[in-house]
Amino acid sequence: MMPRHRRAAVATLLTLALSAPLLGATPAVSVKPAQIVSRTPYSSRLELPFPTGPNLVGRRTLHLVDRHRTDPWVPTAGDRELMVTVSYPARSAGGSPAAYMTDEEAQLLLEARGLGGVVPHEAVARARTHAYVGARPARGRFPLVLLSPGFSMPRTTLTSIADDLASRGYVVALVDHAYESVGTAFPGGRILTCVACERGDTPEGRAAIVGGRVKDMSFVISELTDSRQAGALSHVIDSSRIGIGGHSIGGATAAATMAADRRVRAGVDLDGDFFVHPAAAGLGGRPFMMLGAESTHSPGNRTTDWPDAWKHLNGWKRWLTVSGAEHFSFTDLPYLAGQLGLSDPAIPLSGERGWRITRDYVSAFFDLHLRGISQPLLDGPGATHPEVAFQQP
Repeated sequence: MMPRHRRAAVATLLTLALSAPLLGATPAVSVKPAQIVSRTPYSSRLELPFPTGPNLVGRRTLHLVDRHRTDPWVPTAGDRELMVTVSYPARSAGGSPAAYMTDEEAQLLLEARGLGGVVPHEAVARARTHAYVGARPARGRFPLVLLSPGFSMPRTTLTSIADDLASRGYVVALVDHAYESVGTAFPGGRILTCVACERGDTPEGRAAIVGGRVKDMSFVISELTDSRQAGALSHVIDSSRIGIGGHSIGGATAAATMAADRRVRAGVDLDGDFFVHPAAAGLGGRPFMMLGAESTHSPGNRTTDWPDAWKHLNGWKRWLTVSGAEHFSFTDLPYLAGQLGLSDPAIPLSGERGWRITRDYVSAFFDLHLRGISQPLLDGPGATHPEVAFQQP
């Protein structure tokens, strides 16, 4: 979910225009293509950051249908549908390189924010990933981490963190919630667009979105851990070690899913408010980390509900803020923008630096709480990450 921005984000890929009003956001300054600051020519070959773990990464895309629920946004569509990308440790690089997104998805994402014809959609759709479709899973059983994207964003915007975690020994499920993104491809040549965007501009609407996503995430857990549904993938998942995270309203989804589903042991919120009251209640002492932009999620900011959430977190917890970051600094988008030659002087943190901070703290959190590996990075401020402040309100 978009926080209340006090300035427009002027020229990062999609960050540029995605800072425009979405769910409950303060209207941002309208951004026209002429305002884009381009310092270098567009790259013809975008590439996501290379995973830093020892494993190769496999990729499978699943179409899951919950036949016990009607879609909350389009009841006439029938059963609730989800698209799930699963990244996992692979034995080898067998299989074809995984695509970032379809041409149609990239085009809709760009057009929705006024970048159609400014950034070539083919460049975004064909950005190089480092995963292989259908590669054989590595031997062993690995923790499962689920990730939910920001409102109106497709699941692909969290691909880098998903693949990096997979390379470190996790099975990671990126979930696209039907009718909640600007455009997601479903089987049969269907592109489902953001019907929910028309209804999510009230507190009640935002809470409903979180509530629906909680049911989605619990359903995905059940499907992935059931050999009758997920097949070989279920055999490499350790169902006793499940974590969850998300960006924006996906972060709110992480906390609410933990409250509703005791199978989830640990959660991360990337720059998202909680939108349910009381915020972050009901976790029962399980660990939770909030990582967000200093400008919008510092303790003194009265527009965020993080102080309320902090009071209700009664287990291991961290409230981390990143100076120079903005809302999308915790996704793939600024990293790709740098390769497109786009920059915004109002956002000091580079896309690459935002990626490294997100990667380091998210992986450290799950390594500590799902694998029991000590993580000094989470103990307090350090010289290697001077932008990160440990808040103690």
